[in-house]
Parts: sequence; structure tokens; C-alpha cells
Amino acid sequence: MALPSKEQKERYVREMFNGIAHKYDLMNTMMSFGQDQSWRRYAIRRAHVSTGMNVLDVCCGTAALTVEIAQTVGETGEVTGLDFAEEMLAIGEQRVQNSGLQSKICLTQGNAMALPFEDNTFDAVTVGWGLRNVPDIDKAISEMYRVVKPGGWVVSLDMAKPTAPVFKQAYWLYFDWLVPLLGKITAGRKGAYQYLHDSSRAFDSQQQLTRRFAKHGFVETAFHNLMGGVVAVVEGKKPER
Repeated sequence: MALPSKEQKERYVREMFNGIAHKYDLMNTMMSFGQDQSWRRYAIRRAHVSTGMNVLDVCCGTAALTVEIAQTVGETGEVTGLDFAEEMLAIGEQRVQNSGLQSKICLTQGNAMALPFEDNTFDAVTVGWGLRNVPDIDKAISEMYRVVKPGGWVVSLDMAKPTAPVFKQAYWLYFDWLVPLLGKITAGRKGAYQYLHDSSRAFDSQQQLTRRFAKHGFVETAFHNLMGGVVAVVEGKKPER
């Protein structure tokens, strides 16, 4: 399928995620072979999240990463989850209630390219499987840079590009065939998972995304491959004043 234009993307992605919200977590687990939770925990470590911190989770979706961050920041910490898909947030609100962490978590509807927060608000910012879905990646990165405090880390967890011979070919064969099929069987929305496939193909490599972070002023930028580079964590630190 042809990917939506930059002008169409925001509306298309919002409607798509609203349509698959109730199957999203199941599909993530299936497509990652059950590794998605360990990847989220690794991203939290790379963001240097610790007790008492105030953390923002951008494109929080069903709040899986948000809740794990809340467990890390402890009783004295706070976590804000932001997403623009109301059905995803509804699933997230239920997850927060089930976790018993509602006193530490605030979920809000908003746009990653126009974050509704003051400059230098958060100790750390995370975004999980979100940057490839925004119409303007550079704007979203600049917004995360703006709202994180000097010395704070911004971390993206997302699809990447494996490079190892043979494994790379085998992975894309799996992705090209099985993921859209699973989407049709499990979610009844083959088009939605075809978009996830195609957007992952078109998304920055981990090297390219790392360079984007550096372009926007982050220091100590780096990427860390997971599962052979199928997924990667990209990180950067806002310079100290």
C-alpha cells in the first residue's frame, strides 16, 4: 500500500490506531515473540529513570511503557503519558487502573509535535514505537528536546534495520509476509498492519535517527540494537546549562 502523505498522515494514523486499540497489545506480543516487555525495560534503563523522577512518555498508546516507568519512579515520582488516539488512551486508562498506580500517572490526549508542556519540565522523556508514525519526526524530536530538563535523557524505542547477512533477509521475509497476515487474522484490519509494515520499511535506520537526535542538539547520542537490530533504542542527552 502507498503510505499516506505528510498532510494525510496524522488523521490516518489516529483513525488506524483507534481501530486496532483492543488488539494492539496482543499483536505487539505476537510480533515481538514476547520480547516487547524486556525491550521496554531496557529503554527505561537507557533513559536513566530512577526513583522520584518526573517522566513524560510520548505516544504512550495503551500505556504499557507508561506503567512500567511509574513502577520505576516509585512513590515519589510522577509519569505523564500522552497520545492522540482516544481509543488507545481508553485502553491505557484501564491498564493504569488495574496497576493501582493511578495516583502517579496522568494520561492526556495531545500531539507529539506540539507538546502541551512548558520548557524544561521533565527529568526524562520516552517514546515507544511512536516516531515513525508522526508526520514530522524532526518537529517531534525538537519538542521532546524542549520539554526535557538540561541533563535529562530522551529515548526512542522503535523498529530498526537489521544489517547482518542472512538474518536481515530472513527478517524481511518474515515481516513482508507474516505480519500483515497476523494483522488480518487477529485484528481483522489487514490494511492497518500493512501500514505498520510499510512505515517500518520507510522509517529511519537506527543510524539515521541517531543523527537526527544530534542535529537537534542532543549530546552523547547513541543507538543500541535489540534482537539483532530488528528493534533499536536511540538515545540523547540534553546538554547541561
